[in-house]
Amino acid sequence: MGLYDFSFYDLICRNAVAFKNHLCWKEVDDGRGLTFQQYKGKVDKLAVGLASIGVEKGDRIGVLGKNSLEFFLIYGAAAALGAIVLPINWRLSGGEVCYNLNDCQPKVVFVDEEFQPTLEAEKEELSSVENYYNLKGDSGKELNFETLLKVDGPLSESTTKSSDGFVIIHTAAVAGQPRGALVSHENILTADLHFDYYMEITDKDVHLNLLPLFHVGGLFLATSTFHVGGANLNVSKFDASQAVNLIKENSVSLFFDFPPILDSILKAAREENVDIGSLRAIVGLGTPEVIEQFQKETGGSYYCMYGQTETSCLATMGKYSDCPGSAGKTVLLADVALVDDHDKAVEPGAVGEITVKGPMVFQGYWGLPEDNAYTFREGWHHTGDLGRFDENGFLFYAGRKAEKELIKPGGENVYPAEVEKVILLHPAVAHTVVIGVPDPKWKEGIKAVCQLQEDDSLTAQELIDFVGERIARFKKPQYVEFVDTLPQNDDGSIDRQAVKDQFGQA
Repeated sequence: MGLYDFSFYDLICRNAVAFKNHLCWKEVDDGRGLTFQQYKGKVDKLAVGLASIGVEKGDRIGVLGKNSLEFFLIYGAAAALGAIVLPINWRLSGGEVCYNLNDCQPKVVFVDEEFQPTLEAEKEELSSVENYYNLKGDSGKELNFETLLKVDGPLSESTTKSSDGFVIIHTAAVAGQPRGALVSHENILTADLHFDYYMEITDKDVHLNLLPLFHVGGLFLATSTFHVGGANLNVSKFDASQAVNLIKENSVSLFFDFPPILDSILKAAREENVDIGSLRAIVGLGTPEVIEQFQKETGGSYYCMYGQTETSCLATMGKYSDCPGSAGKTVLLADVALVDDHDKAVEPGAVGEITVKGPMVFQGYWGLPEDNAYTFREGWHHTGDLGRFDENGFLFYAGRKAEKELIKPGGENVYPAEVEKVILLHPAVAHTVVIGVPDPKWKEGIKAVCQLQEDDSLTAQELIDFVGERIARFKKPQYVEFVDTLPQNDDGSIDRQAVKDQFGQA
């Protein structure tokens, strides 16, 4: 590490002194907890163990599993070595898991017992992986995680730089395949400081970690809480009834919300008469009705934001009450500009593509130099999202550009093109358009509008099951509508906007 560098591992070392005996992490499932000093001790041991099996700076470490202490230790050990964590969405199908792993060629993979059958079927295709370990102790048939903590030897001095890659998170598939977004130490620490500043997170806060650690929301709010010496209370699976009791018993003060998390918690608290008044700050995506109900019932603040994996989770942020419907204002260490299709600034108040620059912009897509050149043209990261600024500088999200149309069911990213590609594999389907529609539970649902082959028949459930067997189940349509013909443009291509206009309701 250079004189002016600061990595996530440097933060771990700093916190082991500054918050030595403060609770750092607690597992709800088994009650295990570590102070910040104990966390550093475990991280150092794991880093020595990983080094003993050949993990070096720049190597990738795959993780396929639910949230756990071990998962968070892997982040710390990777930071110490300068390795890169490759967290895999465990909701993906076996083929999708295999693609993401092969895309980044990890040297070692940690996997939960419940996902080992999925990985077993793909191992022959994973030529880069030299060792497989159980994610939790001896839970499973792979090598025992604990053996890595028992390797004797000193930890080499870290040479990790601020700009070095720290984590690769695969984004939704724009053109049929996902892309690995490389996020650096500087990216994640900058995001931490923004969350900490705007949400006023301190060492007195307790974060209920409900979102998965493969997701920027789950990871970055966990590291933001860690950054200032707060406690992370970790659950491996969301349950609203359990959550409300954890909030009361542990004075939980914040979490990251994607529909229907907050709505479920509010309903459970009312039904079970549990006081959740300790909640003072929630950030995420929510409907106005749920947000306002939360603020009324608890007196807490809801923070809205705009961001994506490529902007280290956020580029704008603010309290919902400051400007309902907006995504807040540009964060302190960022610049956001709106441009037209020719990368020229749009007029004030007009809709344009959201472009971002600053230390939270990711390092690029793994192994895709042409995509990076296009994304970073003119010295700005082009998000593919549309927005407009009001006269006071609040950003209002206005959807996706046509080239990057996106559906967000429950906070997940789903590209219509990826779902359409699978639907068209069904022999009975001639044409299809997949669109986002309002959904009472997930805020936005996936709808497939399909034209069948002549004389063929198919039920909605048969098509939903067909899709769910081939890609992650959260990408399958919740709604299907069959039509005799799909509207067309003058050139004979399908008129997507007309489909949205005619069939854009659930």
